[in-house]
Amino acid sequence: MKLRLFLFFILISQIISAQNNLLWKGYFSYNEIVDLEASSEIIFAATENCIFSKNTTQQDVTILNSINGFKPTTITAIHYSDEFNKKIAGNKDGLLLIVNEDGTVITKVDIIDEVPVAPNKKKINDFYEYEGKLYIATDYGISVLDLASTEFISTYFIGTSGEEVEVLQTTVLNNEIYAVTRTLGIRKANLSNPFLYDFNQWQTFDMGYWSGIVTFNNQLVAMNTDNNTYRYTTSFQPVLSQNQFGKKIKTSGNELIVTTSNHVYVLDNQFNQIAHITTIPDFDVLFSAATVMNNNIYIGTEKNGVFVTSLNNPFVFENISPNGPYRNYIFRVKKGRDLLWTVYGDYTRSYNPYPLDELPISKFSKNSGWEDIPYEDLSEAKSICDLVINPNNNQVYFSSYFSGLLKMEGTDITLLNNTNTGNNGLESLILSPPNPSYVDIRINSPTFDKNNNLWVTNAFVEKAIKVLRANGQWQSYSLNGIIADYSIGRYGPMAIDKNSTKWIPAFNEGIIAFNEQLNNKFIVINFDNGNLPTRVVNCVAVDTRNQLWIGTEKGLRILSSVDRFLAETELSTDAIIIQEGDLAQELFYQQSILDIKVDGANRKWVSIADGGVFLVSSNGQKIIYRFTKNNSPLPSNNVNDIEIDEVTGEVFFATDKGLVSFLGTSTKASDDLTNVYVYPNPVRPDFVGTVKIAGLTDKANVKITDIEGNLVFETTSEGGTIEWDTSAFNNYKVASGVYMVFVASQDGLDSTVKKIMVIR
Repeated sequence: MKLRLFLFFILISQIISAQNNLLWKGYFSYNEIVDLEASSEIIFAATENCIFSKNTTQQDVTILNSINGFKPTTITAIHYSDEFNKKIAGNKDGLLLIVNEDGTVITKVDIIDEVPVAPNKKKINDFYEYEGKLYIATDYGISVLDLASTEFISTYFIGTSGEEVEVLQTTVLNNEIYAVTRTLGIRKANLSNPFLYDFNQWQTFDMGYWSGIVTFNNQLVAMNTDNNTYRYTTSFQPVLSQNQFGKKIKTSGNELIVTTSNHVYVLDNQFNQIAHITTIPDFDVLFSAATVMNNNIYIGTEKNGVFVTSLNNPFVFENISPNGPYRNYIFRVKKGRDLLWTVYGDYTRSYNPYPLDELPISKFSKNSGWEDIPYEDLSEAKSICDLVINPNNNQVYFSSYFSGLLKMEGTDITLLNNTNTGNNGLESLILSPPNPSYVDIRINSPTFDKNNNLWVTNAFVEKAIKVLRANGQWQSYSLNGIIADYSIGRYGPMAIDKNSTKWIPAFNEGIIAFNEQLNNKFIVINFDNGNLPTRVVNCVAVDTRNQLWIGTEKGLRILSSVDRFLAETELSTDAIIIQEGDLAQELFYQQSILDIKVDGANRKWVSIADGGVFLVSSNGQKIIYRFTKNNSPLPSNNVNDIEIDEVTGEVFFATDKGLVSFLGTSTKASDDLTNVYVYPNPVRPDFVGTVKIAGLTDKANVKITDIEGNLVFETTSEGGTIEWDTSAFNNYKVASGVYMVFVASQDGLDSTVKKIMVIR
């Protein structure tokens, strides 16, 4: 462990500086609304990992997310201060993010680092601003922030014996602060008292069970857990029976807004109901928050974004959320020629899909943006967990880990299952005792081979390896006698090599290697005979040198050549040992590897559970980048899937908190130098980044000289693109002028010359 940490700190100091000028994009969802706030002209909405806002006098939407430096953990509440022009986001772990008027983000970790309670009791539930102070209701009590200095002033533990207690919401009336608690009713204290940090200064105002409180029309108004809302004069009097447990109670000054899962109520200052919304046409919505601004009602929903409607005529709705995928938790992502696809159904690391997902599929195009294909249009296939694009025609196949296999051709969608694929087709798992009425078809690993045959795995059945031949016929291959117990067999995403050998991760069984063209030859590589560090293999990838890279629950292994399968009957793998001075360390020792992808330069992108993403050299001896949430726009350190666009070099990272991409140099090598191009060109003074020279053949020699022929840069390509940081051999930035780019293929038979204009 000490050695691993030592190597990490050596590398991270070199890597962070290299990441400052890299180009990132965000593909976030803005549907799952956590909270809403409003100023006089701007509506603010929060999802778990971003804030977007819309000025009612303009069309543009402003977005704060990890791409522009706004990095929440899990947002639970937001606040906007008109007086100080600050946007504030509170998080589940106590993190506080403050966005100033100029867009700078202040990250406050005081609650995380300094409040002496358990980490799971630091959730921020609500904000209340009063006389320049922000009262923060949390799961342990109340913290107070000075909005002018953005410094914490005090923390109040207001339990009857000074213990921590969940505070759900606070408000102030007549200079007294009222706090709704989860278990101790409503507690109150006088704000003139300088000793509020002493729990003895707090008293119980009401012992009932409450869920929220506001000051409205110079009265206290509170939601009770009995599904009613009350105002307080000399006692609590009911003003609204909302029929459901209240989620949010807010006031816009002249209106009181109460939100439940299926109801939004708006009351005037005399407590007359002026609007009641229960549905939004064409959407099956659950409400999460609502507010009123400029005679419009803004409604946040759990899965469908933010809607706005007129307070006077609340029947016509407009969705104002930015375009994005259906949700931020993305399990698999695939890039086609013109479309980017995402699926959301998932399973645990032991391949348990429950609770089953009933979710759409999302696709993105540059012309149309994001579009969803609803669950109802997908034959109600559940837990769609992977997909593959047919390279030879307009087909996409989606594997469901419960319902079978979806075939999409244009707008036609067909569900393939045990009823329509024949005796050698898809099968439902075997129950003991048998139950013919229960159908559970767990399909995974959809992969095309070079002959356009579609291979899949079918969990919990004997004939677990199945293929849909290009002629439309199904075949199945038995694992009886190959693995210990096929009846509990579960399989991860497979890779198919140039010899048509299938390499299949098998849970608790290592790797199954299979080639039907060699008389149905099988080899199992496992913990006992293959030098794997564990029986649990998560992913495999075949690189351009025909090596098999194996990601396990406890580290990385390499099979030196997939060709060994052709002649050998047992296969053993090796670890990669990296050397730093006198220190040697196994690459990714004991790390749980979630995914491995090979880019156009034969480099490996490796995702580590809760550890972000690494880019390593083709042989694994050099760590080129490490991206984490702390040093990059990754919204989470858990990257479920990596996908590479071989044409543009864009690398997509599907995480449990959103989809982002990195534009590097991982393009596939060209066959010749006909289409070499340089971008950006010209390089303008305000450009921050590296110049890309793309369209290269592999191992092409690239030389850059000034107009007088002085060499300023030289390299050999790995893949189809190289980068130049516009410096002379990393010593100093080159001056303004025209620079010549001389490119020659490895054999010297092909060459081209390009020009770059640099403007300082």
